Amino acid sequence: MTTTDAIAPLAPAHRACDEGAQTDAAPFVFHRHRGPVTTATWIPGTQRILTAAYDGAIARFDLDTDEVTLFGHHDHLANRVVVSDDGLRAASVSSDYSVIVWDARTGQRLLRLIGHSDDVEDFCFIGAHMGASVSRDRRILVWDLRSGAIVRAIEGHERDVLSICADERHLYTSGDDSTLRVWDIASGRQVRMWGPFETETDTCAIDPRHGRVVLGCDDGCIRVFAIHSGDLLAVIPAHRSGIKKVACSPMDGAILSAAYDQAIHLWSGHDFSHRLRLEARPRQWERSFNWSSDGAHVVAGTFDGTVLVWRADDGAFVTELGASQGTLGNDCFNDIAAVDDRSFATVNDAGHLRIGRFDTQGGRWIAQAAPGNGRMLMNAVTSRDGGRRVVCGAHDQHLHVFERTGDTDLRAATWHHLGEGPINCVRGTTPAHGEDALFVACYSGAIVRTAPDGTPLTRFAHHANAVKALRLHPTQRVGVSCSADGVMTSWDFDGSLRHRFAGHTAIIDDLDLDPTGEFLASTGRDFHLLVYRLEDGVLLDAFDLGRRSPKGLCFLDRDTVVVSNYWGELLRIDLPTRTILRRAIAANGISAVARADAEGTHLLASSYDGACYRVRSDTLEVVGTLRAMQQRPAPQRD
Repeated sequence: MTTTDAIAPLAPAHRACDEGAQTDAAPFVFHRHRGPVTTATWIPGTQRILTAAYDGAIARFDLDTDEVTLFGHHDHLANRVVVSDDGLRAASVSSDYSVIVWDARTGQRLLRLIGHSDDVEDFCFIGAHMGASVSRDRRILVWDLRSGAIVRAIEGHERDVLSICADERHLYTSGDDSTLRVWDIASGRQVRMWGPFETETDTCAIDPRHGRVVLGCDDGCIRVFAIHSGDLLAVIPAHRSGIKKVACSPMDGAILSAAYDQAIHLWSGHDFSHRLRLEARPRQWERSFNWSSDGAHVVAGTFDGTVLVWRADDGAFVTELGASQGTLGNDCFNDIAAVDDRSFATVNDAGHLRIGRFDTQGGRWIAQAAPGNGRMLMNAVTSRDGGRRVVCGAHDQHLHVFERTGDTDLRAATWHHLGEGPINCVRGTTPAHGEDALFVACYSGAIVRTAPDGTPLTRFAHHANAVKALRLHPTQRVGVSCSADGVMTSWDFDGSLRHRFAGHTAIIDDLDLDPTGEFLASTGRDFHLLVYRLEDGVLLDAFDLGRRSPKGLCFLDRDTVVVSNYWGELLRIDLPTRTILRRAIAANGISAVARADAEGTHLLASSYDGACYRVRSDTLEVVGTLRAMQQRPAPQRD
């Protein structure tokens, strides 16, 4: 356990480091999270806020002193942390498939609960001795918190389960199957189901004082139901984009809602009328919001790894914890694209576009820029005109075009608000297509075709949920895309649907076409790589990748596909021989993998661990590492 009020500066934009160079020579100091904060939750009866984040860390921030205490790290992303009603215990859940129970006063680890087979997304305490967790393995596990034993495994959801809450007798769960379900704790029997609705249902909360359960939906609506009768009490058209968090005030049942339109609203617990909108803060993350234990404040986390506090009576911002002593922003890299045979572009959680270069001297950062309308986490990047233009997509629904007039001269040129939710992927046409255009994959399910400067031209939607990735055929006016609903399609540049590709049973994270455009490969949360013939959509082959969630994909040539995963690994799949070479290269997930050169002899890989890697395609050997941030303490050596 470490307590500190010091901030160590991030690596400067031009810092160079080659493979094997040490960037963590100074002692690791935890002053804030080095990744987006997934949860901020108030510890009852204190001025302390507990947090979980994508750096895997569980920490406690003190509102009075601005000091932070690091409890410890999960082996993977920490997706949620909750506190018991008495404020004595906390439980954190992670993509390492575990739940950790902590002493909320001392930070001591009490139990590690093992039983899920995929990412654990949420947890709730049930009385003094029990708890329940939900996971992307579609199960609800009920735990005995004295022994760590599984009391009951409850099945019934048809897709990933993302949210859970409880009263004395029942569990309430929601997730990607677009339902809200009620379960009897004692028997595990399903008592009631609302839905399926037309959109996903990521978040639910209960208001036991008024006997209500509240559901946040991807259509931007809040739905309120009576617990006992099951009646629909209200549909509140709350947001213009998907709702990522709802929570009920412990005092009067007021409803907090946070969504991808970056608006945070409070609604009356009496008549569901709009009370106020919280003062907007840069880089707030919608999924992290919660009430304080006395209902007087609202707390949340940011993409910068800090904690925000507002007053609930007037929505005024109060303070940002963890932001007082250093440069903000985390260089967790989310996408990568080659600029030329040695240079690359990458984007990060800090909201920066960075240009890096690998050469005989190792690696170095040569340019950095932020969007013209202010930095915001960016997920997508692609290079245009031999690297003279770089196009990026941001979480706040903006498409950004940057211009380069030299190696180190990088500036924001134009930006456009597309209004289709966070941007997940951007790709541009080639001269063979006969036009200069961009295609943008959006959370809303739409693909937006834009002019070279990002001006929207047309929109089309062949997906019901978030479009995770798209690719364009090397010569034909054809594109392919995949989505969170497990659907993959091909389409003409005018938006006309060509084929739907059957086979995946869960979220598809990425896809790619081979260099000839004949074959299509895809991978996702069903842990498989699938290979299709593009022209007629026939499934040619399938590969089991093991129970570690894949993330990025690159089709090297007609016979070779490389897949990255959330555990820092690259997998090289030889299609004719069906052999798989697996190599761990990063300390956190590898967000994207791309060809470093036209010949495909090297790959580029970006990681949430704060580094970008140059890798030999044949052996997956790392030949260059360029690091911008040390995300967590270095592993202890004997």
